[in-house]
Amino acid sequence: MSRADPAAPAPAPVRARWTLGLLRSELTTTFRRWRTLALLGVLIGVPVLIGIAVKIETGDGSGAGGGPGEGPGGPAFIAQITNNGLFLVFTSLAATLPFFLPMSVGVIAGDAIAGEANAGTLRYLLVAPAGRTRLLLTKYATTMAFCLVATLAVAVSALVTGAILFPLGDLVTISGTRIGFGDGLWRALLIALVVAASLLGIAALGLFVSTLTGSGIAAMATTVGLLITVQILDQIPQLHAIQPYLFSHQWLSFADLMREPVYWTDLVKNLEIQVLYAAVFGSAAWARFTAKDITA
Repeated sequence: MSRADPAAPAPAPVRARWTLGLLRSELTTTFRRWRTLALLGVLIGVPVLIGIAVKIETGDGSGAGGGPGEGPGGPAFIAQITNNGLFLVFTSLAATLPFFLPMSVGVIAGDAIAGEANAGTLRYLLVAPAGRTRLLLTKYATTMAFCLVATLAVAVSALVTGAILFPLGDLVTISGTRIGFGDGLWRALLIALVVAASLLGIAALGLFVSTLTGSGIAAMATTVGLLITVQILDQIPQLHAIQPYLFSHQWLSFADLMREPVYWTDLVKNLEIQVLYAAVFGSAAWARFTAKDITA
């Protein structure tokens, strides 16, 4: 009986088990880190602070100001929190999306590869059967899992806080029409998923930066710095020609899900630009990582 060649590739079911095992290990390691728990704790605290602030401000019977048609995002939603606690979900996502959520994702993505190199564990992760491509995909999948968990953490915290501090019931959309609470809850979940998908671009950018350096702190700082730079560029009127191509430009388009009927144009543009950034910087990360000389 001939023995199997040890250099031959493993069967597909075995490779699949290796991949799932690697992903499970990465998810466990990432979500057990104190840094990750601290980031999630801050994100969970934001809706609580917003809810308490609105409750205190309107405790004398005054409104939060504004109305349902007052522009996209936070201002249109925060005016309705006292009428329906579900609007705290939309307000909290609008408040955390410009900085807190992407900053947290930037920290996780920036540390994905560079952190392993800095700790001296990257070379050991690359031994068979892991491989560079599989490891990079696993790191990106773990980062996207964090995007989803972080977004849902904000949404659930806001829903619980809103239910405790404010009444729940039918909602008035930005368009001024009324929808049932069940429909509003479904839209809240859909908005959370759209917000998580809106972080595809910054996650891929952070992963690419992480392949360029062996310092986790440097990679995290660079990713957050790029996030701030893009946000500034998106606010300069003279740069309107390039702004539609910035990954943050359509972030608040999720508010269109609270219109009746839903406006899909900006939502689709946002998802398209996120996929484009993920493809470009994901490919760049793969090209860099697969050709990188791993010494640590």
